Amino acid sequence: MADQANNQQAMDIGPPTNICHVAHVTYDRFDGFLGLPSEFEPDVPKKAPSASATVFGVSTESMQLSYDSRGNCVPIILSLLQRRLYDQGGLKVEGIFRITGDNSEEEFVREELNKGVVPEGIDVHCLSGLIKAWFRELPRGILDSLPSEQVMQCESEEDFVKVVRLLPQAEASLLNWAVNLMADIVEFEDVNKMTTRNLALVFAPNMSKMADPLTALMYAVQVMHLLKNLTEKTLRERKVASTQIVPCDDSEAEVGDVEEYNQQEKEHKGVDDVNKEEETMKVEDEVKPSNGLDFDKEKKQKT
Repeated sequence: MADQANNQQAMDIGPPTNICHVAHVTYDRFDGFLGLPSEFEPDVPKKAPSASATVFGVSTESMQLSYDSRGNCVPIILSLLQRRLYDQGGLKVEGIFRITGDNSEEEFVREELNKGVVPEGIDVHCLSGLIKAWFRELPRGILDSLPSEQVMQCESEEDFVKVVRLLPQAEASLLNWAVNLMADIVEFEDVNKMTTRNLALVFAPNMSKMADPLTALMYAVQVMHLLKNLTEKTLRERKVASTQIVPCDDSEAEVGDVEEYNQQEKEHKGVDDVNKEEETMKVEDEVKPSNGLDFDKEKKQKT
């Protein structure tokens, strides 16, 4: 018995010995790894897109960030995907964000994105699908911090704008980025056939996570309304901004533009909700069975 006890003690793993502190490495969300020894640089890029091994399914708190042209602080991987999508003419491709890409190509691109690289010659539908997948695979949906009861009670654009002001800054930036992406696409809807409603329909299931399938379906319909309203608001604001920037010698024409915008606002507020039963059926196809807007500025104006 004593021999067995001695053998057991001999097999126990002791604490580490001969420890040598080589370097102190930290991960900066804007500059990547700081203090990384040179011998590790070939295998670990200094400006890795994420402190994790992957850029999908991890919190934004562990990802390298950058500012877009509208001041949104978003993971750099989203900016890379967006830039490549635009450079390859994705805005003018019919069915963009609705048509799915090739699965085998997507797996290859995922591996490259983990290294911070977007390969050349990738199909635009694969790029758009990866953008949706990035939102869908987040540990927490970007709208999950909103009180679901308040979201479900929203009936107008004003209600939706008011409720999204409750988002934390990180989620607000991601929503703003997504809404402006959708607005960019809708500006070419004559070519790509993607309206605000079509885009809201395909994006909605990727913006929140709910365990109960029925609740998730009903909530996705409301999220679709939210995205549709915010995208339409962004497009109207862009139109007004463009008329203010372009010089106009004809004052009557300028007044006419303002009156047209005001009339559109009145008509927009007076339109009833679209048939929700039909939308529920269409959103059901998008829900996975597996389980813009300057918000800060609007807050200041409100106060």
